[in-house]
Amino acid sequence: MKELLDFILRNILGKDSKYEIVEEDSGSVVTLTVKTAEDEGGMVIGKQGKVIKAIRNILRIKATLEKKKIILLVNPTS
Repeated sequence: MKELLDFILRNILGKDSKYEIVEEDSGSVVTLTVKTAEDEGGMVIGKQGKVIKAIRNILRIKATLEKKKIILLVNPTS
């Protein structure tokens, strides 16, 4: 899951951007937290949250195939 999210974010934000993905796996639930710069957080979320919804849908498909549940959080920090 982390690799798929990294691939998506690298293509949205660009190769030079700095972000960190923290993965917590507790059995059947995987929590992914994306820590980005404050100005890049908006690019990940998108207008009216459309980009983050699309990312969550893609990750949900992969999670369903692995019989898991996915939670994706975005934490823009200054």
